[in-house]
Amino acid sequence: MAIDRDDAAGRAQDRDDTELMFLGVERQAEQVRAGKITSRALVEASLRRIARTDPDLGAFRIVMAEQALAEADARDAQESTGPLHGVPIAVKDELDVAGQVTTFGGAANRTPVAADSEAVRRLRAAGAVVIGKTAMPEFGQWPFTESAAYGRTLNPWDTTRTPGGSSGGSAAAVAAGLVPAALGGDGGGSIRIPAACCGLFGLKPQRGRVSTAPNPHLWYALGTVGPLTRTVRDSALLYDVLAGTTPTDRWSAGPGPGAAGTGWVRALETPPGRLRIGYSAKPAVPGVRPHPAHVEALLETVRALRELGHDVREVDPRYPDATAPFVAQFCGGVRAEAAAVQRPDLLERRTRTALALARLVPESAVERGIGAGERLAGRADRMFTTMDLLLTPVIAERPRPAGALDGAGLLTAMVRSRPMVAYTALWNVTGHPAASVPAGVGADGLPLAVQLVGRRDDEVGVLRLAAQLEAVRPWAQHRPPLPTA
Repeated sequence: MAIDRDDAAGRAQDRDDTELMFLGVERQAEQVRAGKITSRALVEASLRRIARTDPDLGAFRIVMAEQALAEADARDAQESTGPLHGVPIAVKDELDVAGQVTTFGGAANRTPVAADSEAVRRLRAAGAVVIGKTAMPEFGQWPFTESAAYGRTLNPWDTTRTPGGSSGGSAAAVAAGLVPAALGGDGGGSIRIPAACCGLFGLKPQRGRVSTAPNPHLWYALGTVGPLTRTVRDSALLYDVLAGTTPTDRWSAGPGPGAAGTGWVRALETPPGRLRIGYSAKPAVPGVRPHPAHVEALLETVRALRELGHDVREVDPRYPDATAPFVAQFCGGVRAEAAAVQRPDLLERRTRTALALARLVPESAVERGIGAGERLAGRADRMFTTMDLLLTPVIAERPRPAGALDGAGLLTAMVRSRPMVAYTALWNVTGHPAASVPAGVGADGLPLAVQLVGRRDDEVGVLRLAAQLEAVRPWAQHRPPLPTA
């Protein structure tokens, strides 16, 4: 049968677009600076990929096509360039983007904001083009990206499954090659969980490393802002841009690579040396058992690290119970975000129930929860007197079938969420840096991952070891089985 000329041309175009988007942040920016491609061509390729693929994924809440093309033209007209010059990047819908509604994943906000959040401002100042806002569950409460207002976001590796949450829209967009990177937020695992479900690298930085301005905090001490990327180096490049706070931020991290003047990317040039690494499959949440595939991924990573020369030993982390401080700050965060929306009557039923309970928790209890979290951080620090890094699974179960929140009230949603946050939420309470590191693909065709947890303010230690793992088992070559032509 003869191939239609237009079909053949369209397939070739899509193959070219796919390869461009999977180049990653650094290589895209290099090509724009070298004059090998224009920012407009990159943005057009991204928009074509979104138009072709996102109807089946639901990664984007809104695509800013006209604005992004205009911004790309402005980048092409500039003589000076930044590290992200001309690169299309997506932003989770809890961060302000000028001229757009910050929906927090629901229908209760209607009015566009006037100015970018500090993180988005830094992206643009570095030359990035904001192409759209990605989906999330309402207020980011759940590790599943499902919303009554905007529907489900699906996993590019298997569109019957969840991409995790709450930054699932950002993760799906990057994993599917719609954009090379996207911003997310992590208040209980919301960068690491979708990174694990979608085969990406996702670092939750030290609390206070990245500004949450104009808001003084993101879910009080729990929340951080950060990128989801396909490689460690791209993540470091974005943190070189994002790191730093403003006077309005309640928390500010201690010295890190940016503060020390060495830079995040430059820090990767130094090998990690021989490290003491503790590993454990034990969840931090009682009553949860890890899936055998996650235990095997953990043990395979242990073998890889030993071959790299590290001292890797099984440990009993003796995790402190973080339930009380987490719940207190969760309630405070829900209450704070509900106060920021215009139509609280349009909140989802689950959220209204959560809000009713949150209103029973006084602000003084939230502050006590923050204090309790700091004490737990001190206890967690003692783990790192005998090891440099802790290695665990990221999630306890394989990504659930899509629809995990269908018909679920607050209690059911919380029960279904426990296996997803069993390894991650503790480190939001304590503030320690932690990353989801890809560990191959399981027999079910879905990605596997492990979590690396570092000492306070030691994102560099996490990044260096993750980069070393990436070098011996490069994961960016793995792509979800989406059509390319």
